[in-house]
Amino acid sequence: MTIPKHVKMVEVGPRDGLQNESAVVPAAVKIALIDRLGEAGLPVIEVGAFVSPKWVPQMADSAAVLAGIARRPEVAYPVLVPNLQGLEAARAAGAKDIAIFGAASETFSKRNINCSIAESLERFAAVADAARAAGLGVRGYVSCVLGCPYEGEVPLDAVTAVSGRLFDMGCAEISLGDTIGVGTPGRAQALIRAVTQRVPLDRIAVHFHDTYGQALANILACLELGVAVVDSSVAGLGGCPYAVGASGNVASEDVLYMLDGMGIETGVDPRKLIAAGALICEHLGRPTVSKVARALAGKVATT
Repeated sequence: MTIPKHVKMVEVGPRDGLQNESAVVPAAVKIALIDRLGEAGLPVIEVGAFVSPKWVPQMADSAAVLAGIARRPEVAYPVLVPNLQGLEAARAAGAKDIAIFGAASETFSKRNINCSIAESLERFAAVADAARAAGLGVRGYVSCVLGCPYEGEVPLDAVTAVSGRLFDMGCAEISLGDTIGVGTPGRAQALIRAVTQRVPLDRIAVHFHDTYGQALANILACLELGVAVVDSSVAGLGGCPYAVGASGNVASEDVLYMLDGMGIETGVDPRKLIAAGALICEHLGRPTVSKVARALAGKVATT
């Protein structure tokens, strides 16, 4: 095993988590959450998306959020962009890092971004070129790496091909997303072994949903192969839209607890992270999805 000594935690709650909320969260609340996450020591916090407000109204205030956060020099604040128009809007708002998002499933690509995989990659190549020319950092997401809600199991060579294309167009990091959370540890390791045929291991991140309760086991399986970048969402924000009632993103608090228990350095303060989760859960009016946060709250209540 080659478990890394340090893991970079990428916090996706303010974007990937909140965009799945039925109600729009005010910019002021998002700003307070992001600032708390920065104080907790998270090195990367995905803060918004410059997409059509018609399709994702929860992200319509991303420019206001970028303008309002207390930026820390040691923290990256990437935003999602789907096209050149979104890139220009992100640049105008002061974004320094962006992310583009493709899929390994043809049907998912057409349903999610209304174009084929090939068409999406052409579009993203233009976005990546323009972003890098402007000095912006670029990250690439690949959805449905271990399963698709429409097609079922997705061939690993399809994931590898899309990941390789994103890497070739200049994405500094490729985040592999188990969008519907069907992966298991063995399949997760097979995924990493396949993608590393085209993308260097140190450029790979993992993004597991916890729909079937496998996220932490899958993350551990990938750590054993040397993966050192993990996406997660504070308080487990973000349900799985393809499995009604199921949990979505793995909770950052739970990931951190596991990493701390393994002696892996992250630079993240667990108490401050839990406090950030409590802040957004209070606004949303529901308990945290994080098992660690719940356990610690219960421990405090009984002492």
